[in-house]
Amino acid sequence: MAFGIPTPGKIIAVHLNYPSRAAQRGRTPAQPSYFLKPASSLAPTGGTLERPAGTELLAFEGEIAIVIGDPARRVSPAEGWQHVASVTAADDFGIYDLRAADKGSNVRSKGGDGFTPIGPVAIPVAGIGEGDWRVRTWVNGQLVQEDTSDTLLFSFGRLVADLSQLMTLETGDVILTGTPAGSSVVLPGDVVEVEVDAPGAPGAPSTGRLVTTITQGDVEFGDFGTSPATDDRQRVEAWGNDEALAVAVAAGRASAPASAPAPSAAPSAEPGFTLTDELRESFGRVAVATLSAALRRRGYHDIFIEGVSSNHPGDRMIGLAKTLRFIPFRPDLFASHGGGFNAQKLAFDTVQPGEVLVVEARGERGTGTVGDVLALRAQVRGAAGIVTDGSVRDFDAVAGFEIPVFSQGAHPSVLGRRHVPWQIDVTIACGGAAVQPGDVIVGDGDGVIVIPPQLAQEVLDEALEHEQRDAFVAEQVAAGASVDGLFPMNAEWLARYRAAKEA
Repeated sequence: MAFGIPTPGKIIAVHLNYPSRAAQRGRTPAQPSYFLKPASSLAPTGGTLERPAGTELLAFEGEIAIVIGDPARRVSPAEGWQHVASVTAADDFGIYDLRAADKGSNVRSKGGDGFTPIGPVAIPVAGIGEGDWRVRTWVNGQLVQEDTSDTLLFSFGRLVADLSQLMTLETGDVILTGTPAGSSVVLPGDVVEVEVDAPGAPGAPSTGRLVTTITQGDVEFGDFGTSPATDDRQRVEAWGNDEALAVAVAAGRASAPASAPAPSAAPSAEPGFTLTDELRESFGRVAVATLSAALRRRGYHDIFIEGVSSNHPGDRMIGLAKTLRFIPFRPDLFASHGGGFNAQKLAFDTVQPGEVLVVEARGERGTGTVGDVLALRAQVRGAAGIVTDGSVRDFDAVAGFEIPVFSQGAHPSVLGRRHVPWQIDVTIACGGAAVQPGDVIVGDGDGVIVIPPQLAQEVLDEALEHEQRDAFVAEQVAAGASVDGLFPMNAEWLARYRAAKEA
């Protein structure tokens, strides 16, 4: 028995069924295709799962599992849903290192003991439509997959009908209905959670979270069968795409492809440069206008992020840049990169304390690039601020948060209208300024400026000196002095300033 249903005679899994996953794979099937998983692969309450010794690419796939009620034989797609008794969560684990072993049958790559966690609760489908379900997956607490059954290429009823043309689907049989984009590799120590719910149904029923903790196996494969093996193509497909693999390599979670040098997320801050608390405090005493002048004297003229202003008058923002790039909307690219745990969500979910999220939106004001949930996520993670040369959705709600947000204003539209979230941690152009991860970002009422980290200390020193001079000038003007010869200071006033400074 598995969480109140009989142990299934058959576990049937669908290869591709979500448009987001099909786009990621670069192929959209005209008809569904399937493979079988043994009942011995079930893990009804999750628990632990070993990554076999000698393997590298153990991947999760959060899925909606449908459980057959009344037996189905030669039913129509319209009748298929009537033969489903319940819905639950499943995780279709697989080892990409063994994909070549069985010519597509997945017997060994997906049939291992415990490779099909399922549960923990089965939800009766009475009164709930086949398009009303949602699946979400978290890895180490971060949401990495989210999609709904109303987007499927092949509906639940169609799957039941198709399979029933040749075999009787018996009570308790389970169909794993496919995984959305976001499936990736997990390592020993990682915790994977899958939940299926029907948020629009009465009571918003949920399976609860199916939790699996990955451990490392220590029993090596024998020489009497196919040994685990991988290549660059398998690494890319297992991690999701080239960009996801690059991020994993940069984070030390994956091996670099053998055919190319190790990719890095992006150039980082100047080696040895740290934005210390003392530097932050000092930058906080210097106006953006003063810093801009110091940079211009060094030949840096296009370091101002044009057209943005803060949602809080009087805000100051200092931090190191974390970058996010949007590209213009295109339906196929949005299908492959817009859903699930996309680059936008990844950026906001991985920003570090003291960093400023800088978003390249190409100056496009016709849609939102950040809303209340993501802005709140950045605040909770300790981000120093957000800058976008686009617009902000949920503007009033975001303005109610403490985090400084610099933007071109408000717009109610959602992401898919003008943008595709594309990359994080790369060099971008924001408001006409080139921004690299690790650049120093400073914002105030005059706007936002970008300072290369190798210039940060000398620009700051000059700006602090300039601020002291300006304070001296203001003090003299307030006392009645004429600006003639004082602003800028001639030799006489400069001598007075230096004497006052040394006093």
